Parts: sequence; structure tokens; C-alpha cells
Amino acid sequence: QVLLVESGGGAVEAGGSLRLSCAASGLRFDQYNLGWFRQVPGKEREAVSCVGWEGITTYYADSVKGRFTISRNNAENTLYLQMTSLKPEDTAMYYCAADIRPFLYGACPVGNFDYWGQGTQVTVSS
Repeated sequence: QVLLVESGGGAVEAGGSLRLSCAASGLRFDQYNLGWFRQVPGKEREAVSCVGWEGITTYYADSVKGRFTISRNNAENTLYLQMTSLKPEDTAMYYCAADIRPFLYGACPVGNFDYWGQGTQVTVSS
């Protein structure tokens, strides 16, 4: 059974930082591309950042470029998202997900991801 468990969410003021983690089990972690997605009520889930299985190839949504950094530790089966200079518009439920397909350069389609965590809430106040 594949299990992805996010942690690290919380409430911060604008300009603050958070580090999200996603612990994975039940899959060959180093064979999967991984991603962070977010969703607010009433809106579609959107890609925030994705990383290839090797930890080098990355994708960032324009809205987070220069502020968020994705990384992974294949030895510890963990995915991270370092978020800095947070803005109120970053408020959302954040999900991690895994995709066995080849990395898609320049995109991170929600529909490609097969396994999902339960999410962790990030709330940024102004």
C-alpha cells in the first residue's frame, strides 16, 4: 500500500517561511517523480512544484519561482518544499503526489499523478 504523509503546514504571517515534508512508503521512491500541489475551496488543484526521480529536474509554477524550493532525499523516502516570502495568496491545502511516468519538462499535470497524500494546510495572514 502506497502511503504519502505530509507535514509541516501551519499558520504564518506574510513574509514568513515554512518547510513542508512528505514521507513516502510502499513504493520504489527513487523511481517516481514527485510533486507538490495546492488547492483552495472552490478552485481546481494546481501544481506548485515537481521534481524528477533523480532530484535534479524541477518545475515551478510562475507564482512561486524564486520563493519555493523543492528537494528530495531518496535515501529517506522524503520530499520537501521550502517556502519563503510567503504571501496570503499561498494559503491553501498542500498535497504531495507521486508519478511513475517520465518527467514532463515545463509542466506538472495534476492528472499524471497516481498517488496522493492527505494534505497539510498552509495559512498565510497579511
